[in-house]
Formats: sequence, structure tokens, C-alpha cells
Amino acid sequence: MTELRINLAERGSAIKPMNAINNGPMQGGVRKSYNNFDTYKALNIPYARNHDAAFFTGYGGEHTVDVHRIFKNFDADENDPASYIFEPTDKYVKTIYDAGTKVFYRLGASIEHDYKYGTRVPKDFAKWARICEHIIRHYNEGWANGFHYGIEYWEIWNEPECRNHDGSNPCWQGTDDEFLEFYGVVSHYLKKTFPNLKIGGPAFCNPWPHGDKDLKTRLLDSVAEGKAYMDFYSFHWYGCRIEDIIATYREGRQQLDRRGLTGVTTILNEWNYIRGWVGDQYNYSSKTMRNLKGSSFIAGIMCAGQHEPIDMLMYYDARPSVYNGLFAHETFECLKGYYPFAMFNALAQLGTHIPTEYVKDDIYSCAATDGENYAVMLTHFNDDDETPAKTLKLDIENSNAPVKVSCYVLDENHDLELFREEAYTSDKLSMYFDMPLFTSVLVKIEKL
Repeated sequence: MTELRINLAERGSAIKPMNAINNGPMQGGVRKSYNNFDTYKALNIPYARNHDAAFFTGYGGEHTVDVHRIFKNFDADENDPASYIFEPTDKYVKTIYDAGTKVFYRLGASIEHDYKYGTRVPKDFAKWARICEHIIRHYNEGWANGFHYGIEYWEIWNEPECRNHDGSNPCWQGTDDEFLEFYGVVSHYLKKTFPNLKIGGPAFCNPWPHGDKDLKTRLLDSVAEGKAYMDFYSFHWYGCRIEDIIATYREGRQQLDRRGLTGVTTILNEWNYIRGWVGDQYNYSSKTMRNLKGSSFIAGIMCAGQHEPIDMLMYYDARPSVYNGLFAHETFECLKGYYPFAMFNALAQLGTHIPTEYVKDDIYSCAATDGENYAVMLTHFNDDDETPAKTLKLDIENSNAPVKVSCYVLDENHDLELFREEAYTSDKLSMYFDMPLFTSVLVKIEKL
């Protein structure tokens, strides 16, 4: 039996945005077909990063988000509104905001595994920065018949050090030296032009440097030396063991702190379950992303992130694709991975974190309160599919009784459905849960 004690009188920091995501909802379109706008909106997603949005025609397709898609002809006048195609991205951004979610805008290009177009080195770094300036002004200052969204986060590029198995780079066709110069020019220009916005990046594949010549090492050293600017350090992680992502949280923070960059926040803005990138392991991974195991993985990573030194998590992806564990591709029905976001939303609405022994015997937990009501999120995850079921004893102290306790389960047969509800008159209470592998439970404690 695993025993977990939670003292509801304890207080931690605010609940962090561990439930942010890549990409927004889909509306019904001209045929009023299936969509996920209402179910997406119900999750109260705090931020949606718009990377790879151009791959989905429902968002606007080939004309959407990417700098080279909005500004088609690099030789055109960047000061002329006629040089820009904003309309598809306007519609997409509005849909995200209509769902109650803020946009996290990635400046750059979607990944290009085959023909390279947007990931080529810009001919003029300063002009590219000025183009981005006008994109920002369009969405924040009304330029070119634009808007006043107040988009706060602007990320420069995506995975500049990425490598495929054949050694090719699908995200940056230049050298490391060229990227360092590029990032330095663009980051300084945008921060000087918009001092109140958060400028950062560059969405590295992971935060782990490999020696002094590694691009990650050189870029962070460049920031520390004042040659480049960074409000936030963004990076990615794909794997299958939650203990590995915990190490990644810590590594990202350490890379900054050891350089004196303590004010730079860390954002893991792509993550998902991957056991392997090719063959049978990738096929297994793609199925896992959309099943109960994938949902438990999501829940465990959110719980760990709340306790560890990471400032934001952004799941990849809500865009219709193999990586979307929330919504079915064509019908947009909710998959198992939808429900951990609903669970974490319950905590986020309460607002204040209650520290727990967040991982114990493969049981991951997170708790929150608004001072009067409480919620506890639990999941049983281990990547070994043969891991036996566990019995969990949950001991609650200082429940502010009398209270009503409602328990909801996410398993193969239930989609976060109520399975237990009872009243307690004691400030101390104990509950027992059968926790087969990949089962998740949400416990709500409400003042009577």
C-alpha cells in the first residue's frame, strides 16, 4: 500500500501554467462540421503557442503564422502594409482569443523535413527583425488594420540545432555562427523596440549542452555577455520517463543560473510521449499519445512541473495530427488526454499550490486551494506496461470540516466521472483508492 499525506493548511506558490499548449481550437468552418471550440474553451487553456499552425488548413494553412508566409516577398517594403498577408492569421489568432486563451507567438518557420523554404537563413537579419516588428505592431498596436491583443510572448525561431537521422537540419539551414548573429540582432532589436514584451527563445530541442562549442552553450554565454537578449529560455523534450523530464526541468534552470541569468524564465514549450522516433517504437508512441497511458503521462508531467523549477509547460499538440492526444482527428471527440487538462484546470481555478510529496511509488500528485475549497490530482504512471496496480491511502489533514468530498476517475471505462461522494465532519480523513496502472483521480473537497 502507498500512503500519501496532504496537509491542506500548507501553502506554496501560485499554480503555474502547466496546462498551456501548442495551437488553438477549430471552429466548424463553412460546412459547420465537427469542431472542438467549446470543449477546448472549457479547459481554460492559459496560452497557445502557434508553431506548426501552417500545416493545418483549418487554421489558414500555407498563409498562416510563419514570418515568410505573412511576408511573402523578402525584397518588398517592410513598411508597406500591402507587403503582408495578415488575414488568415488574424482569423486564427481571433479564434484562440475567443476561446479565452492567450497567444504565445513563435516568430520563424514551421519545421521543414523535405523542401526547405522558410528555414533558410534570412538575407538580411535587421530587415527580418523589422518585419517581425510590424507583425507585433499589427497584433498589439493596430498597425495595418490590426488589433490590440497585447500578446506578451514573442519567441525567436524553433529548434535551430535539430538534426534528423541523416544529419540534415529541418529547422535552420545555416551555421551555428550565423544563428548566433541572427538571434543577437533580432533579440536586441525587438527588446529595444518593445521593452515591455517578453522576447526569447529559441525553442531548442532540449536544454542539454554538449561541450563549449555546442550552440546552446554559445547562445546562453552570448546572452550572459550581453551579445543577445532573452526574457525566457524555451526548449523541448520528448521521452517516456517522467523522471527524465524532471531532470530536464532542473537542467534548464541550472544552465541559466550558473551564468547569472536568474531572471530568465524557463518554458518547456513542446513535450509529449516518445519511446522512439522510428519504426515500431514510434508506432507505439503515436498510439500511446492518444490512449489512457498517454493521459496518465500528461497528468504526471503536469504534477511534476508544478513542483519543479519550470515556469510554463506547453503540450504539443492541439493541432489535428498524430501528436494530438486531446481530440480525435476528424470528429474532434475528446480523447483520454483531454481529461488531465480538465483536472489541472480544476487546480488552476483554485489558484494556490499546496505542496505534496508529489511522486511516491509511481503515484504523482498535485493539490491546490482557494483558501476554502481544495482539489487533489493523482495519477499512477510507470512506462513499464506490466507494473502492477497499487492501493493508495490518501490521508488529509486540516480539511476545514464539514466538507463534501467528490472523487472522479479517469480510466479505460470512465472519462473523469464521479464515482464517490460523501460528507466528512472531521478535519482528518482517510480515503482508499484502487489505482491500476495509468489510472488518474481528481478529488474535490468543498466547504459545506
